[in-house]
Amino acid sequence: MHPLLLTLFIGALALRVGSVAVSMRHEKALKAQGAKEYGRSTSHLLAAAHTLFYSGALVEGLWRRTQPTPWTLVGLLLYGLAILALVLVWRELKGLWTVKLLIASDHHLNQSALFRWVRHPNYFLNILPELVGLALIMGAWLVLVVGLPLYLLVLRRRIVQEEQVMREHFPHYVTLRVPPRAQETPRGQPSSSRQDDGSGTH
Repeated sequence: MHPLLLTLFIGALALRVGSVAVSMRHEKALKAQGAKEYGRSTSHLLAAAHTLFYSGALVEGLWRRTQPTPWTLVGLLLYGLAILALVLVWRELKGLWTVKLLIASDHHLNQSALFRWVRHPNYFLNILPELVGLALIMGAWLVLVVGLPLYLLVLRRRIVQEEQVMREHFPHYVTLRVPPRAQETPRGQPSSSRQDDGSGTH
């Protein structure tokens, strides 16, 4: 494998490990404030699937002795867009962002444009482009063709769980473009809130 590609993989791995560290810090703080976790087994499956995807991409890249190609540039572009999306989600959610599905108290739905117009942006704008981009960078076509559909099965399970939890806690959540003030909580009255689109793995 070309040294540049190995360096890019190490950088991507470092970013993912760093994001998990941030998630763990936020999770600890949220649970200390009474947040409740849902879909714990699915979170574990997503973490395992993400780890296997990364591992598989590295192994296949080493096996193929991948060299830079035009697909490498496509992968870099996708991965760069995924990281940009992650930063945008972080900015919106701040301490609420985790890779798990948490419901905290005394908060309301995030009503920013990002969350009004894109359902589950952490999954569709960050995680999926990240994985596709990484596979293209590493030339891991088998992992992309076989591993991604398997990952999507687990991700679908998470999304179904999250949709159910959100509907239970926010009656207006079923409407994608909700008026910004429709779900605000009156002052002094506690409510539940989501950890929006916790990512996705992690």
